[in-house]
Amino acid sequence: MYVPKKIFFTKGVGKHKEYLASFELALRSAGIEICNLVTVSSIFPVGCKRITKEQGLRLLSPGQITHCVMARNSTNEPNRLIASSIGVAIPSDKKMYGYLSEHHPFGETEKNAGEYAEDLAATMLATTLGIDFDPEKAWNEREQVYKMSGKIVRTFNVTQSAQGDKHGLWTTVIACAILLP
Repeated sequence: MYVPKKIFFTKGVGKHKEYLASFELALRSAGIEICNLVTVSSIFPVGCKRITKEQGLRLLSPGQITHCVMARNSTNEPNRLIASSIGVAIPSDKKMYGYLSEHHPFGETEKNAGEYAEDLAATMLATTLGIDFDPEKAWNEREQVYKMSGKIVRTFNVTQSAQGDKHGLWTTVIACAILLP
């Protein structure tokens, strides 16, 4: 195996009468339909460099096995709000791994889903780093504690939301972190 050296983030939406086809269209929307995707757990590798989606897509070859962290959600209920979000928390210590979280809610706005995923990744990293915080505080208060500790340098999220197709087609949303050698 390998430790990924590069990572990029992408997202997409697909709609189709068939569930699987809506997922394929979401992958196409995200630009990663050419890969055999293998989902992995949620560690941001030590020393991994974030690259743009465009740079990352140029590194993909049709049929390659590609590791990713993926959040995926689908509905065929008209107008039902769905989202998929990847939260990211990167430590300031470059010799320490970070966290990626997946969140795939129903009924949450893109903003709320993104904040939740970001909070989840930051909380997992904070507990690993021994940062003292009150879990009952709001995300924006905890975020300040995390960043003021000097141990967490950056948090962000990549989120895709959509409303279920009004005619009952399957609607799928994905958010992915693509890990590359």
